[in-house]
Amino acid sequence: MSNKVSLEFSEISQRLHALVLPEFDAVVGIARGGLLPASLVAHQLELPLYLIQLNYRDDANKPHRTAPELQSPLEFDLRGNRVLLVDDVSVSGATFNVARELLIGASITTLACKGKADFVLFPEVAACVIWPWNLS
Repeated sequence: MSNKVSLEFSEISQRLHALVLPEFDAVVGIARGGLLPASLVAHQLELPLYLIQLNYRDDANKPHRTAPELQSPLEFDLRGNRVLLVDDVSVSGATFNVARELLIGASITTLACKGKADFVLFPEVAACVIWPWNLS
């Protein structure tokens, strides 16, 4: 079993502040895991925050569906907007891909704390992460 790495809010905040991002009109977080990172990014960039509730993995981080599924309808339309799509971890990119399909007409850039995305806060971290927002 691989080791787990603990990351603190201060480390995440430092990486966010050091990140040079293009301009966006909105931040969209993929709930659940992307809720807090997206909130931090939206606050830092002073942009509106929207959420997409997609579910793919169970609480033990194992896929329990064949693909990510939308859990509640989108109540916003961001066509024509430059959107920063945020999640905590992107392993295969499947959740980002489903979110992209749902955000029809928006220009999408992705950000993940770790994994695969246009911007990755911790590209050097390969191990499982204990995020400060996961208290269990």
